[in-house]
Amino acid sequence: MTGKNPRHKSASKQKSQARRPVGVRTPSQFLRLKHPKVRIGELYCGPGGLAVAAQHSHLDVKGRLVGFDHVWASDFDADTCQTYETNVARHSPNVTVIHRNVHQLDIPSLPAVEGLLYGFPCNDFSLVGETLGLDGEYGPLYRYGVEYLDHHNPLFVVAENVGGLSSANAGVAFAKIANELANAGDHGYALTKHLYKFEEYGVPQARHRIIMVGIRADLKLRFEVPAPTGITTSCREAIENPPITPDAHNNELTRQSAQVEERLSYIKPGENAWNANLPERLQLNVKSARLSQIYKRLDPDKPAYTITGSGGGGTHVYHWRENRALTNRERARLQTFPDDFVFQGSKESVRKQIGMAVPPAGGKFILEAVLSTLCGSNYETVPPSLGYTAPSIT
Repeated sequence: MTGKNPRHKSASKQKSQARRPVGVRTPSQFLRLKHPKVRIGELYCGPGGLAVAAQHSHLDVKGRLVGFDHVWASDFDADTCQTYETNVARHSPNVTVIHRNVHQLDIPSLPAVEGLLYGFPCNDFSLVGETLGLDGEYGPLYRYGVEYLDHHNPLFVVAENVGGLSSANAGVAFAKIANELANAGDHGYALTKHLYKFEEYGVPQARHRIIMVGIRADLKLRFEVPAPTGITTSCREAIENPPITPDAHNNELTRQSAQVEERLSYIKPGENAWNANLPERLQLNVKSARLSQIYKRLDPDKPAYTITGSGGGGTHVYHWRENRALTNRERARLQTFPDDFVFQGSKESVRKQIGMAVPPAGGKFILEAVLSTLCGSNYETVPPSLGYTAPSIT
């Protein structure tokens, strides 16, 4: 579905909301509320992976349930904003969805919130591509999140990106971004950096992402990485239990040529176009880099390999038994989106949105750990794989 543009708010409306007198609440202040809520805003919000995670994240504090309250979200893509509006705003009616290029976004006028969530664009840090890092078009866009911290001083920030971030520009990019986040705002942020392997948290997909969580330094708190669950979910279990209904949204099949179908018939579960025993006429004539995911079938007894949002022929993720690519609904299942989450836009637009999102089931572990940190509750932890960065400002 393409539909109309999302009901995003105008710049004047955005500014009027920013003039509300309520500033950033401290933990002691929001815990005194009758219904304690931690207000959050999202930059580069995507279709709503972290938002769904936030809506399902709660913490019991002395018999009262603490959760999150969405205040604003921003993205440059119209379909993405419409998806967010359709699904997230349904449960968070007060959220303002801003469809705007970040270069035209008035950061100081955005409403103050307790937490900033942002998965800054990963295009220039991904290991699939040129990996231009800070020298690319998208690399410097993390700065807008730093600008928000400088102006509004929220209690915490959650910054997400691909695993390739740590090696981009020979490691210089990661160190620079972490240092700027740690020293943002009036107080700085105690930053915890970790490469999350979401399959270790029950997500039916081997998806590895760097997530940095910063707690405002004056709170004298430090976020710790929540321990993995030890539960493994296979892609077959995620896709088939329960079965996807015939009338499910975003479940259209991809048209494939007879040659592609025949090629897939020779590829066994877990194999790809390079290690399968293909007849010469079905082999790919590629001299350059051979990506392991080209025409790769899923292994039904393991988590899926990484669901991506881009790529040409052979990169659509392939069923372990049927000679076809997965549908977008099947891909959404592997990303742990609920079946009633309806993506907006063309089939290719939906594919991109799904591939760029944070898995809600994985994000929930992180956001509930944030609530526990702010409220002084204990939880099981592991050391951060990428260490801590303390602010140098005083």
